[in-house]
Amino acid sequence: MTIESRSPTLVWDVPVRVFHWLLVLCFAGAWLTAESEHWRLLHVTLGYTMAALVAFRVVWGLVGTRHARFASFVRGPGAVWSYLRSLVGPRPEHHTGHNPAGALAIVGLLGLIALTAASGWATYSELGGEWLEDLHELAANGLMALVVVHIAGVVVGSVVHRENLVRAMFTGRKPAPPAEGIRRGWAALAAVMLAAVLGFWWVQWQSAPADAGTQMTNLQTKLHDDD
Repeated sequence: MTIESRSPTLVWDVPVRVFHWLLVLCFAGAWLTAESEHWRLLHVTLGYTMAALVAFRVVWGLVGTRHARFASFVRGPGAVWSYLRSLVGPRPEHHTGHNPAGALAIVGLLGLIALTAASGWATYSELGGEWLEDLHELAANGLMALVVVHIAGVVVGSVVHRENLVRAMFTGRKPAPPAEGIRRGWAALAAVMLAAVLGFWWVQWQSAPADAGTQMTNLQTKLHDDD
């Protein structure tokens, strides 16, 4: 059975899809606000959100649906190399879930996000010296580089396998035999996750005016002392 002849089958559950796009939104926002003091609270909020999302994904990777579990897609170096070699051959390997190379990128992304968030929290909390700030910046730059590699991999995979992987992360469906799909989308869990994120953002937004006022008072005091 060719890929083109397979009917769209539910592969990605709703929590995985919501996690993915929330992470995209948070990373983009955190990257754009990294150098701005004015948007510091937003940057920190997005960083904390990314950390919580990674924690959720780790748990869901252990107990989630078939293709969300790490055990279903994380493979060793041999499998990764075999997959990459097949891409230039006449019959590239096709995987209903994540391919071995994509799995490697995902594990790397989760690890770098955790490191970036942890070093950012430590820097924001003034728990260390300048080295923590340097570590945070280095981790963020590494994360951006891996994101670019991941996007390139998605493009290559979509072309080689003739399937729209970006669309699949919106719809949850890929061309695959029905037996390889999942039975339940877990939309209610995704709704709870989204509500938790939006609730956290609301709490952070509510605290923004007070934080801004405190920062302005401290700045005015410093300027007065300098005079």
